[in-house]
Amino acid sequence: MSETIDIRRKRLLYLATYRGFKEADLLIGGFAKAHLGDMDESQLDQFETLLKQNDRELYAWATDKLEAPAELQGSVLDKLKAFEIPRA
Repeated sequence: MSETIDIRRKRLLYLATYRGFKEADLLIGGFAKAHLGDMDESQLDQFETLLKQNDRELYAWATDKLEAPAELQGSVLDKLKAFEIPRA
């Protein structure tokens, strides 16, 4: 049985929010909270692929400290790079 898109979004939100270190949790989890509801299946696939990567590398790509491999670049990573954590 395959998961519904709503369940998939909830699973990805969880994975994005609990990355392993606080800065990544805030950036990647905050991005997920703001954008998962608007993502189509293709974008969800891109995001899920990004979430399967090493936490530190993903954070470095999202903050432009390192360039992501070509196969991981795309519209979702571009949006993640542009995302700013909302101030409380």
